[in-house]
Amino acid sequence: MEPLAVLMMAVFTVGYLVLAGADLGVGMVLPWLGRDQRERRLVIASFAPFFLGNEVWLVSAAGIAAGAFPGLEHRLLEGLYPLFVVLLVGWVVRDMGLWLRGRVDGVRWRGGCDGAVVAGSWLVALAWASVFGSVLFGGVGLNAGSVVGLPLAGLFVLHGAAFAGLRLTGAPAGRAGRFPGQYPATAAVLVAVPVVAGLRLPWSEMAAPGMGLSVTAVVAVVMLPLLVGAQALVWWTFRGRVRAPSYL
Repeated sequence: MEPLAVLMMAVFTVGYLVLAGADLGVGMVLPWLGRDQRERRLVIASFAPFFLGNEVWLVSAAGIAAGAFPGLEHRLLEGLYPLFVVLLVGWVVRDMGLWLRGRVDGVRWRGGCDGAVVAGSWLVALAWASVFGSVLFGGVGLNAGSVVGLPLAGLFVLHGAAFAGLRLTGAPAGRAGRFPGQYPATAAVLVAVPVVAGLRLPWSEMAAPGMGLSVTAVVAVVMLPLLVGAQALVWWTFRGRVRAPSYL
């Protein structure tokens, strides 16, 4: 069951990075894509229907780590604790900005919330870049790879810009098109990074004893088609380019 559990861990992690990575990237370049409040509402509308569902992939990956590979969870939290604190803070700040920006119809309020979206997106992206850099270049712990991996955050920018180019129209879409890279290419790199990082981890040493590994792997297999189906339904419902602001 260990290979199956590792495969499920990879699938859910990759799913999160590819899907939510687009949301983060759009948030990182929000001031560039949207020059005024009207344009920024359109830019945020490009990912508004998807961002909560995209985060479910991360929650699922964390559940697999806790159930099937508790040693991995322990090592990551122990060795990279500061980075995960930054990640959590950025996640909360970003989502707070998204949820609160539409509560008050004021220029300063929306501007402050937009700032929270941008700052939170950058914090999350930089934290993930440092986490994967640490694993890729030195192991599970703070090391030189934590700094070397920081440029990986730029990949989220390119991925988000490519996504925005597919979803937006008019001037924001034109600005998104000035960034290099295409969505399939940036998605492929976001798939490769965690896969390569995963090859450096001693999975057998971190696997759960007894039935924990098997039960978690089976539950993940059962949940995967349900999550994929729900994600596909949302994408089909909100297919096409954005032409009007969303509830955010």
